[in-house]
Amino acid sequence: MRLGNVFLFVALCSFTAYYIYEPIPEEIEERWKLMLTNSFFRSLSHLADFSELVGLKDYMGVMYFITLAERVVPVSDEHVRVTEETFDGVEVVLYQPKQRSDDSELRRAVIYLHGGGWCLGSSRMSPYDLLARKMVMELNAVILSVEYRLAPAHHFPVPYEDVYCVVKHFLQREVLAQYFVDPGRIAVSGDSAGGNLAAAVSQQLQKDNGQQVKLKAQALLYPVLQALDLNTPSYQQNQDMPILPRTLMVRFWSEYFTSDKAFFRAMMANTHNNPESSSLLKFVNWSAFLPETYHKKYNYSAPAVVQGAAGKSVGMEGPSRSLADPRASPLLVPDAALRSLPKAYILTCEYDVLRDDGIMYVTRLRAAGVEVTHEHYSTAFHGALMFTVWPTDFLIARRMTDNYVKWLQENL
Repeated sequence: MRLGNVFLFVALCSFTAYYIYEPIPEEIEERWKLMLTNSFFRSLSHLADFSELVGLKDYMGVMYFITLAERVVPVSDEHVRVTEETFDGVEVVLYQPKQRSDDSELRRAVIYLHGGGWCLGSSRMSPYDLLARKMVMELNAVILSVEYRLAPAHHFPVPYEDVYCVVKHFLQREVLAQYFVDPGRIAVSGDSAGGNLAAAVSQQLQKDNGQQVKLKAQALLYPVLQALDLNTPSYQQNQDMPILPRTLMVRFWSEYFTSDKAFFRAMMANTHNNPESSSLLKFVNWSAFLPETYHKKYNYSAPAVVQGAAGKSVGMEGPSRSLADPRASPLLVPDAALRSLPKAYILTCEYDVLRDDGIMYVTRLRAAGVEVTHEHYSTAFHGALMFTVWPTDFLIARRMTDNYVKWLQENL
């Protein structure tokens, strides 16, 4: 009996090790901690797939557990005053320094947009709450965190429009005065899908001739910036990487646009482009905008274009219009639209399907004359900056956060 228990224990340990282990590159820091962390994400993803298959709950509905598990109630503490408000019909969480050394002193402000593939995430999650408090303390800044509506309940352009409405509302001089914010020291920032929204808002504000208060800076943390080519070298190199494998990123994109599964399948095959979007492929041609060192073993091949009625047959008639919209894919704007953008901080990670999106934007912004600070982490993975809470706290996250806040300190 005792020997049987030993065999059972060994078998259980072997199965656990087999399930947890992944062939993660040696260069990634704290590999085993990442494997353990990702085993939870993979398990939840498998459960979500099964739930959707048998008709219990849709995939994103199950994955939303991640958001709920890390949700906190933002409350004031001895240093930071936290309030939950509504700006132009959209919920926001506002973080302000409690102490004012001088009534005439105006502060910086950062409008922060959370990540989560437009389908998950919340400004009320613990990592975002901690980041906002850190920025308040170290920058003596007002942090405005936006609780925009999510897909698939609210497809594009609803999340974008929520964010744009909040930004427009906040940038009114009377509103800024209410929170003692300096109109000349405001940045918009976000991670992943939040970086997408931040880049899109920056572009659209520059086109608004009636906008008096302008952004001073944009800080984009491993942003997703285009949906036309989902086979860039980073999408291929990192297709099975933890946290954000290619399948999940493509699912996020498809759910952002539509709930039609045919469109998801077309995006997975990279055959989702139509004649309208194909004319914009020149703006995401990685062979032109990606430095040679990132090409590696991959050769450029333009994505296939679905013509006419064929597009309708794979469920692309509706979302095809969104594909070519720069509010969804900020990389699609012409060079002239980039020239007047505020200075930028762009963070990219080597082991991230979105690496090339960020790097191509760096190349294009610099060519347009925009001041850009590009911070590339050669040992990091997507989403790393948010892993600051035990037991999934990573050293790389601390370094990223410190460097990000330092840039804001020096440039805002």
